[in-house]
Amino acid sequence: MKLSTQLLPFFLALATSASAASPSDLQAQIGHHVIYSYPGLEPPAHLLNLITEGKVGGIIVFGENVSDNLTTTIDNFQKTYKQSPYYSGSPLFIMTDQEGGKVRRLPGGPVQSAKQIGQAADPEAAATQMGKDAASTLEAFKNNVNLAPVLDVYREAGDFTDAFQRSFSNSTRVVGTCGSAFISAQQSAGVVASAKHFPGLGAPGADENTDLRPVTIDLTIEELRKVDMAPYTKAIAAGVDMIMASWAIYPALDTTYPSGLSKAIIQNELRDRLGFKGVTITDAVEAGALEAFGDQAARGLLAAQAGMDILLASKRDVTQGEDIYNALFAALQDGSLDQDAFSAATQRILEARKKLV
Repeated sequence: MKLSTQLLPFFLALATSASAASPSDLQAQIGHHVIYSYPGLEPPAHLLNLITEGKVGGIIVFGENVSDNLTTTIDNFQKTYKQSPYYSGSPLFIMTDQEGGKVRRLPGGPVQSAKQIGQAADPEAAATQMGKDAASTLEAFKNNVNLAPVLDVYREAGDFTDAFQRSFSNSTRVVGTCGSAFISAQQSAGVVASAKHFPGLGAPGADENTDLRPVTIDLTIEELRKVDMAPYTKAIAAGVDMIMASWAIYPALDTTYPSGLSKAIIQNELRDRLGFKGVTITDAVEAGALEAFGDQAARGLLAAQAGMDILLASKRDVTQGEDIYNALFAALQDGSLDQDAFSAATQRILEARKKLV
């Protein structure tokens, strides 16, 4: 008994130090959550400095970044990170949108669009080959995450999702079958898939683009679950590593917040009802749909508070990602962002990145 009494202060101090992260611990943790972007062919030196400081979880690649030197640039990102004192033991996420058809950031496959795949004689086999083709292209350019496939179920020919043939079909069954086949094939080749845009962006008309302005999808909860969310059930069963949320508002689920800022949608629907245990990622934080939700740092914080794991700063401005990082750091220090929930999100990210080693 006397020994236990003497050791009590030691154990209390140990528990306190474990629960209260130091600034350096927070720095390493927060960095995993922010994806940066940069303009043109050559990344600014400041981005490399931020990688060294542990403030970068990955990079999104756009067409304007692609040249014969892209793989050398990516090698430099990974080398810089590996030499950083904040290196986690697994590589940075290097991601792009290689959906197929017209939406391809990297030269190479998949050449056919999602809609063409959905109309194939054997859509499942075609989607499997599509996933393999996507993985081959990403691997050639040393990318390890594809922000695809699109699981939106389009409603009318020429509407927002169908205009660029990004949807496999207006049939929930076909979308679910093709999406899960794509995911399985791509992830079997070692490239993370990110199904999008939860809970579904298939209903908006041709001029309703969340990149540009707010969009409201006024469907019943029954239709959203039966039509739009159903493909995610198959995707989750197929082991999809990552899911991207939509920036549209769904009044049947949340009258105020877009999906990626909504606890009701991300926690209640995606996590609790559908049972998704992988990584969540936002769409572009600079999207016009979020104009009512403050500056981009404030939007990133709102998304993290809603349960989004990774925040996508894709404005091609390194300071955008840095501002979001700083907002998360301040919120964790003042308690406005829950440390336990954030740490659980960090663990999900690291588990996904371990698959890339």
